[in-house]
Amino acid sequence: MPLRPPDASVPLILASASPRRSALLRDAGIEFERCPADIDESRLSGEDPDRYVTRLARAKARAVWREGTRSLGADTVVVLGVDVLCKPRDPLEAERMLASLSGRSHRVLTGVALFDGATAQTHCESTEVRFRVLAASEIASYVATGESMDKAGAYGIQSIGAGFVERIDGSYSNVVGLPIEVVMSLLR
Repeated sequence: MPLRPPDASVPLILASASPRRSALLRDAGIEFERCPADIDESRLSGEDPDRYVTRLARAKARAVWREGTRSLGADTVVVLGVDVLCKPRDPLEAERMLASLSGRSHRVLTGVALFDGATAQTHCESTEVRFRVLAASEIASYVATGESMDKAGAYGIQSIGAGFVERIDGSYSNVVGLPIEVVMSLLR
């Protein structure tokens, strides 16, 4: 069954500054207003990664909601074993993240929340990604492009970072940062 755009009679607010999330929604024919949420994104001690991204998605959606709208929040992390990789703080951390992903599989988790002022529908999408073995020189070259700095796990599958991926099992748009099939389902 093909995806169809949801009813646009209730305005949608995207609680994100991500150009990738905006592009995914636009490409799906979804009209929205972008209003980045300003919340504390710290992970709670001992917090499970699935609950972490879902909690942040819900908090973001609630932070930007206005009467007569629905708001959409999302948060994405990369999980490698027990380590949660968010956005790197600097190029050195980006290089370390990419080196740790080299030749290994990891999960990309995105928590999604749709808030209507009363309730929040939430979902956590998980996609498994396997990287090929990366040379230190290609990691350094990639980080030097600047592409890794605003992305969980320090890579973007939708551009140059796609060359690192050997295999993906699950939602491609989830790895980009917003599982559009989940969003379409929540909006319906």
